[in-house]
Amino acid sequence: MSSNRIGRINEEIQRELASLLQTVKDPRLQGGLVTITHVDTTSDLRYAKIYISSLSKENEKEMMKGLRSASGYLRRELGAALRLRYTPELQFIADDSIQQGAHILEMLRDPNVVKPANPANEHIVLEDEK
Repeated sequence: MSSNRIGRINEEIQRELASLLQTVKDPRLQGGLVTITHVDTTSDLRYAKIYISSLSKENEKEMMKGLRSASGYLRRELGAALRLRYTPELQFIADDSIQQGAHILEMLRDPNVVKPANPANEHIVLEDEK
């Protein structure tokens, strides 16, 4: 099976699950914004790792429990939406890449952390420092 086909299947699973997550009635998933960052399906289409990111870290464990309990419903609905021989078993994994990116961006904007690369540019005053 070609990796191009697996890539298309991953994208389709991500798209379908993003719309299906809005239909889940579990209260653990209602509170925060849940984003599917990446899908990784095995070549035999038996398992799919779904990488999930949330803006609120304090409810992350409850959100993951809610996703695991809704995995049967999500798998059934995914199987109805996709025309595959096998509907993969969904494994949800917490992904904190969005928060890491926000932290790096915050550090880059802090003049105490990031110094000018060229000492000749130290005379430049940023808008935030006025």
